Amino acid sequence: MRLYIKLSRNKELVRFDYQRFLVGALHKWLGENSEHDALSMYSLSWLSGGKGTNKGLDFPYGAEWFISSYDINFIKKVINGVRNDAEIAFGMKVTELTVDDTPDFGRTQRFTLASPIFIKRTIEEREKHFTFNDVEADSLMTQTLKHKLDKAGLDSKGISIQFDRNYAKAKTILCTYGKIKNKANYCPIIIEGSPEQIAFAWNVGIGNSTGIGFGSLI
Repeated sequence: MRLYIKLSRNKELVRFDYQRFLVGALHKWLGENSEHDALSMYSLSWLSGGKGTNKGLDFPYGAEWFISSYDINFIKKVINGVRNDAEIAFGMKVTELTVDDTPDFGRTQRFTLASPIFIKRTIEEREKHFTFNDVEADSLMTQTLKHKLDKAGLDSKGISIQFDRNYAKAKTILCTYGKIKNKANYCPIIIEGSPEQIAFAWNVGIGNSTGIGFGSLI
């Protein structure tokens, strides 16, 4: 299930590293919960509709954002939280909510991204960030999604994910979350699996840290 959120225009310039403010709003709406430190069974897009300046982002006509989750109750909690307190940050607040059901998918699906895919692993006590150029990246994305499928009690066999390396505009970007710099990927992906598995991926996102605004799919 996907919750589309419309926001009012900003009253203050929006920081480039605004992700943590969206995450803060989300957990405010959820109230006391175990989601913050748990494996994220949901994904967050980045804001759309803004214009960049040298010092930040401006949204003169408001912004759009979405939250997706495999768990319908998760989305219901968010909606109830918004009704109690619609404020986000930078003078922006929620003005409209729209809920969409999960689409029907086939057995092969290409997705573009609403937020970049972040892939990381700890190797010999050092954290490594993988890009679409790394041969291991596909298997690591697949591994993470299988882990989430297992957690949800769904069949994880037969699923595979790969970057669409034929996409000419693929790139990596450096994203700061808090004080941590993360190398993430803007490159479409192709998923092969059962329709149920692909629908699950559409909701929970791909790669690591989907709960703080990475790996959301369109």
